[in-house]
Amino acid sequence: MVTSRLEYYISPEEYLEAEKSSQIKHEYIDGQVFAMAGASDAHVTISLNLSFLLRNHLRGTGCRVYAFDMKAQIEALNCYYYPDVMVTCDARDREFEYLKKFPCLIVEVLSDSTEALDRGKKFANYRHLETLQEYVLISQDAMAVECFRRNQQGRWELIPFEKDEEVHLASVDFRCPIAAIYEDVTLNAPISK
Repeated sequence: MVTSRLEYYISPEEYLEAEKSSQIKHEYIDGQVFAMAGASDAHVTISLNLSFLLRNHLRGTGCRVYAFDMKAQIEALNCYYYPDVMVTCDARDREFEYLKKFPCLIVEVLSDSTEALDRGKKFANYRHLETLQEYVLISQDAMAVECFRRNQQGRWELIPFEKDEEVHLASVDFRCPIAAIYEDVTLNAPISK
């Protein structure tokens, strides 16, 4: 969740070094740094549920599942994001300890404050990752998963999943009931501040 922006240029090297010791995560877009705020119970639970499901599915395949604290680098645009869930099956990513450059799957759990960014600028930027095959948006208010899948022609197609359906993530040959992603999540919970 974006909360504040620093108004001076920071090099990628300065950003990466500072992130190693920062108690607050920051996303980086072409020299500008944006502090990230905490997430709701539903947001964290959905992210962890999917991470665990993917990790169990991918065990022993060489693919790695990351949640929350691993950066995705979009080198062509000079930016770094912290996806909620990210999967890479590319051996080249093993050489990077604090970031990944070659993910095949990126997942963002939507919140009121980040939905426009996740659907707009962030998705536009993620599309520059040549290895990215699927970009998934998950609602925390209703059982709704939107999978944007890159087709053979390089175009992105929307495959929506709703209550009582099976979610299919082709990039990692994964299937599960949508209810498994929402296990222990109270939908449409009142927002308390």
